[in-house]
Amino acid sequence: MLSTRHIIDIEDLTLADLTLILDTAESFKEVNERRIKKLPTLRGRTIVNLFLEPSTRTRTSFELAAKRLSADGINFAASASATVKGESLVDTAETLSAMACDLVILRHKYAGSPRMLAKHMDAHIINGGDGMHQHPTQALLDLFTMRERLGHLEGLTVGIVGDISHSRVAGSLVPALKMVGARPIVIGPPTLMPARPDALGAEVSYTLDDVLPELDVAYMLRIQMERAEGMPFPSVREYSRLWGMNEARLARMRPDAIVMHPGPMNRGVEISSAVADSPRAVVLDQVNAGVAVRMAAMYLLLGGDASDATA
Repeated sequence: MLSTRHIIDIEDLTLADLTLILDTAESFKEVNERRIKKLPTLRGRTIVNLFLEPSTRTRTSFELAAKRLSADGINFAASASATVKGESLVDTAETLSAMACDLVILRHKYAGSPRMLAKHMDAHIINGGDGMHQHPTQALLDLFTMRERLGHLEGLTVGIVGDISHSRVAGSLVPALKMVGARPIVIGPPTLMPARPDALGAEVSYTLDDVLPELDVAYMLRIQMERAEGMPFPSVREYSRLWGMNEARLARMRPDAIVMHPGPMNRGVEISSAVADSPRAVVLDQVNAGVAVRMAAMYLLLGGDASDATA
């Protein structure tokens, strides 16, 4: 069992918790490769996907994970939620709590919303992404993919490239990497860095080409123009030339180094099509791992034990 009731920040997990989730996800990944991809494990449990910010791949991944564990899943999108009628998040939490939900996955545009939900509900909470703060299950599936592809996590050098200041992916991946003994480096132009990038706990570089040969993983972030104020760089073409992953840069990396991206990709901006479609890009592996990791997180939060994960 996990030592925490909720997964809101990646720091809610101990190293033992994190390892347990990754190990359990390995069992569930095997289930996802069967012809019949369903287990009776969470039959009778109710899981609510409360997505109050647009999402396709994360919501679908959680929904699939719940269905494959035989849980009763209910989906709420922002447009169908009472919040559009003025209901507060606290009222929503208390309403869902009165319906005896077991687990709620919340995506919200404001940082801290999942923590608030947890204070007003008896259910377990998973943060499905809150503003520019964290996205812990994304960090877990990223670790799973790195471990599966490279064989280990400790000692890896991982460059997280691009829009660091707006990225909840970076917000959860940096502490996760430090927890497992990897070396995170945040890389990007000063206009896409937070005011104190050193406070993230990662090394900082403003030049991708300087650190490229050191990287085991180049993790390309999506440019989040919807969160930026104004144009944070002179042009998309310049950003791509200085910070984008292309074939020439891939050739300068270690032969076994991989390229990751949380999606959706802006091809020709953060990553060229040639790299995105190359065997060294593991973007679809990340998507595949997401279902197994989220199955593991749901299962363990609701009292499951790793020993009977595939029963």
